[in-house]
Amino acid sequence: MRYIFFDLDGVILDSMKYHARAWIEAFSQFGLSFTEEEIYLHEGAIELDTARSLFISRGVNPTKEFFDSAFKLQKKIFLEKYAKFVKPFSDVPSLLEELKKDGRRLALVTSSHSEIFERVFPRDLKVFFDVIVTGDKVQRKKPYPDPYLKAILELEANKEYSCVVENAPCGIMSAKSAGLFCVAIKTTLSDEHLRLADVIAKNHKHLKDLLFNGKVEKRVEACSLTT
Repeated sequence: MRYIFFDLDGVILDSMKYHARAWIEAFSQFGLSFTEEEIYLHEGAIELDTARSLFISRGVNPTKEFFDSAFKLQKKIFLEKYAKFVKPFSDVPSLLEELKKDGRRLALVTSSHSEIFERVFPRDLKVFFDVIVTGDKVQRKKPYPDPYLKAILELEANKEYSCVVENAPCGIMSAKSAGLFCVAIKTTLSDEHLRLADVIAKNHKHLKDLLFNGKVEKRVEACSLTT
């Protein structure tokens, strides 16, 4: 694949446990209790319209004011308490370096806003990405296709030679809705929650094997033959 689109949290950065803890702490101040897995299942899409069921399951019909307050509190908790612990997965820097040396063009597509992104993303990794799309750069975030459609345009990518690496259902839905082949990586969720992806990588070493040994291309060809 010549064009590779990476999600940020849970794919490039080992950050989801910290985002989840911040959400759990924020919601607890509103009298709501959630598990980490529930947060992971809504990763990148905890918005008023896309996560309504999450609140209704707790007997709360969320208003814009409620959600804005919860989001503001979560961001404050994350930045003050957890951002300093966020680091890339250990295999990520070498993977990105090898992809660039191999002539791949890379995009980073995240629901995180620029304010969060700039605080947690290592500057030395920015050089590997030709395009970076943050959540505040699109009208609709994941699971809508907008983030990936914007990245495709900016990268001038051919969908037939492109793939996305995601780790959560909403990101996978966004990628597939944009017409892109999707590899899911098991950093936060089990296979059953990643089944909408075209292929699942067990870890970053497996992901590297898929991207460099022609296995993704073979899967794309197989998908094309069945459609």
